[in-house]
Amino acid sequence: MPSVLIEIRQQYPIEIEQGIMEAVHAALREAFKILPGDRNVRLLVHEPHRFASPPDRVQSAFYTHISIDCFAGRSLEAKRALYRAIVANLAPFGIPANHVKIMLREISAENWGIRGGQAACDIDLGFEVNV
Repeated sequence: MPSVLIEIRQQYPIEIEQGIMEAVHAALREAFKILPGDRNVRLLVHEPHRFASPPDRVQSAFYTHISIDCFAGRSLEAKRALYRAIVANLAPFGIPANHVKIMLREISAENWGIRGGQAACDIDLGFEVNV
């Protein structure tokens, strides 16, 4: 049940924006084994002057920052697989690998209120977190 925010510095056509969102969601399904319907992905388009990129990025318009909040418990190998899959899945959109920054924040299940105000640690999530 990761919550994803993708921040970009340029406006794309709707189909490309949806493709970018799906690329990140597909990486989460692959690496973290989340369910296909477990989708909480947001895309935020910034005006370039409001979103500074590192000065050494040659194609700064493609700089992409991805923040993922997720339950704690995934293995280091699952996280590495996620990072690789996100970068690979974004490549077809012309986003260079070194223009992708991924911030993964792990939050204990007791700190997630879901499904009508229940603590996530108190319910069967329907998937395994420890992958």
